[in-house]
Amino acid sequence: ITMLSASTMTIAQPSEKAEAVVNIDPSSVVKDFFNAFREKNREKVASFLHPEVVWIQPGNNQLSGVKKSREEVMQMGKQMGERSAKTITLAEIKFLSATGNSVACLLRWKAAQPTGVVLDVENIDVYTIENGKIVNVKVYSADLEQEDKFWGK
Repeated sequence: ITMLSASTMTIAQPSEKAEAVVNIDPSSVVKDFFNAFREKNREKVASFLHPEVVWIQPGNNQLSGVKKSREEVMQMGKQMGERSAKTITLAEIKFLSATGNSVACLLRWKAAQPTGVVLDVENIDVYTIENGKIVNVKVYSADLEQEDKFWGK
């Protein structure tokens, strides 16, 4: 017969330190992300991206494909700056609307290369926000042919 002392028994208790859920308006996160981009503040831009963000960039060019981390997304942004001679601009936010934690945006992007090749394209981007961070982005371009030509194969 084994006797257990009540002082040696542990009963699982619900944690009083439940992880706090950050309740931040998803639209505000996306607007602040865009503002950081417009300010060319790379550190601030990165701060809005979850470390394991998934970013789906359309097309058949050097920047296309699925990015699976903050570092990969920031590297893509750096390449966009380099390939556009730092002229890439978010020219217009035509529409931004949130449903739950998802934000859809109609954006107009502009850039020009020293060779004279110009980018002037509208995209619909869909951002998913969790705990104040961008966790997923899917980009839909209105003109993939133009983007492929601009960003190169």
